[in-house]
Amino acid sequence: MSAQGLIGKKLGMTQVYDASGALVPVTVIAAGPCVVVQRKSAANDGYEAVQLGFGEVKESRTTKPLLGHCKKAGVSPQRFFAEFAVDKAATLKEGDAVTVAVFEGTPYVDVTGITKGLGFQGVVKRHRMRGGPMSHGGHSKRRIGSIGANAFPARVHKGKRMPGRAGRVRVTMQNLQVIEVQRDKNLLLVKGAVPGPTGGILLVRKALKKPGTAS
Repeated sequence: MSAQGLIGKKLGMTQVYDASGALVPVTVIAAGPCVVVQRKSAANDGYEAVQLGFGEVKESRTTKPLLGHCKKAGVSPQRFFAEFAVDKAATLKEGDAVTVAVFEGTPYVDVTGITKGLGFQGVVKRHRMRGGPMSHGGHSKRRIGSIGANAFPARVHKGKRMPGRAGRVRVTMQNLQVIEVQRDKNLLLVKGAVPGPTGGILLVRKALKKPGTAS
């Protein structure tokens, strides 16, 4: 069994026709090729996994620890790293390439990415609070209102929903249907949208909750 996922890049959205002639919106992901930077084993690390690297980078653009880490594996410096589970019998080793072919025959995948940043937002938009009366006499139309008691405990409770920066959080979309695997172009087409902007880095894994996707 090969790695259970890949690092990829979101190229954007388009639409394709399926076998029945229906128009399906899809996200195009450049999935790999990734290189194995480290092979972890149950004997040495307590679990079976591979660390994959994605996106070559100049030696001058990386840190010395990461540069030495990549040279130890005999690979060029990589920009992004991520771990993926493998079976104990997997034959992957440092320097091997992992391509989008790992998703052939996989009906569903889980995609993890960083959502778009929305900047500073008030509580009405950030937390969907109701706000105050919007009539002429209202003086707290989109304000937060009371944030605590007056004398006791004389502080704002932890976790109070407040204005602040919205978006740019790690989100996983589960059970996205795989529409097509273009092995020659290292492209993966999944149904629907995935987190993040165009050009964002994604972690694509075989779905855990759908049947028939563990192999």
